[in-house]
Amino acid sequence: AIAQRCYSASSKSADERAAFPGARDAPFVNDLKLTLPEDYAPIPIYRVMDRDGYILNEKEDPQLSQEVVEKMFRDMLLLSTMDKILYESQRQGRISFYMTNFGEEASHIGSAAALEMRDIIYGQYREAGVLVWRGFRIDQFIDQCYGNVDDLGRGKQMPVHYGSKELNFVTISSPLSTQIPQAVGAAYALKRRPNNDACVICYFGEGAASEGDTHAAFNFAATLECPVILFCRNNGFAISTPSNEQYRGDGIAGRGPMGYGIATIRVDGTDVFAVYNAMKKAREYVLRENKPIVFEALAYRVGHHSTSDDSTAYRSAEEIDVWNTLEHPISKLKSYMVHKGWFNEQQETEFVSSVRKQVLKQIAVSEKKLKPNWREMFEGVYDTIPEHLQQQQRELEQHIEAHKEFYPLKSFKQ
Repeated sequence: AIAQRCYSASSKSADERAAFPGARDAPFVNDLKLTLPEDYAPIPIYRVMDRDGYILNEKEDPQLSQEVVEKMFRDMLLLSTMDKILYESQRQGRISFYMTNFGEEASHIGSAAALEMRDIIYGQYREAGVLVWRGFRIDQFIDQCYGNVDDLGRGKQMPVHYGSKELNFVTISSPLSTQIPQAVGAAYALKRRPNNDACVICYFGEGAASEGDTHAAFNFAATLECPVILFCRNNGFAISTPSNEQYRGDGIAGRGPMGYGIATIRVDGTDVFAVYNAMKKAREYVLRENKPIVFEALAYRVGHHSTSDDSTAYRSAEEIDVWNTLEHPISKLKSYMVHKGWFNEQQETEFVSSVRKQVLKQIAVSEKKLKPNWREMFEGVYDTIPEHLQQQQRELEQHIEAHKEFYPLKSFKQ
């Protein structure tokens, strides 16, 4: 039957559609022509506000209440204020590592506000604002960065590698993009639940999108039709590689429709309302259709990649200043609130001062707490610790007992 269909197609006019299993319904042509990248228009970038905080199309105004908008603004301020202090604490040698979120606050808060608490989050390492929105406390952030006895991760992760079972935020892992296929698998599991009403959102950067795991995950998400939102924070630089050296296609959004057959949204990641509206639509789509969506939020990483990076080596101070002022997400939302008559400068000053005091006070508390018991390094992977790890634990105990004067045991919980 297939051979007969193909024969029929070849004997008719050139406007017949193909029946090949690998590319059904593509048209036949009889003049050879290369398909070039420039034959496709770039995927447009959705936005709601301009840089001065004015709504461009009233129909796209999400009509959020003053209470919700003020929470968005406060959470963005909290994240920015905490970042500044913890970054400096690393520079003072008080913690080993830190990553700021400057310039990307809107993509965190806008997306988190549009999700439900039952939705499962897989982060990369720059999504602290999602946790802020969900209720992760200042002491929990700082305890994790100090890896002390009250760290939910029990001191087993680098700083900023947060996780919270209570908030449905899967613990962050350092290797790039490993969380993306895991997120697709989790979404497939949700899909198989009767009457499922939750989705998975997986955050990653455009640098991570160059890893092989990303391509495998995109393909699995498409072919298994999983309710997962593949959220790329495209901040332009990865660690030190500009996006024009990272890929040659139309961003990460360009991989969705033609590359993997996945629905796609691209938004202005400095516009909290654009991210919010788009995330609402994305969530509705993946749950209604049981299919994935690629979500690209374009922004600019204002800070260094991490405390291991000096971004002035690969970009100018003038360029950074533009994105830290005119195009900054907090500035845009502040302007919007001014237009609405919702902004109070004194309240902002008092709030920032209050957050600073809380963070500084908590640092003083967190750095004095004991580290977790060193034996806990063998726990938490297997339900029952296997014999080879039990043997390693015994050997370590014997070693420490024999040489305990060389170890700071008083700093650890006994």
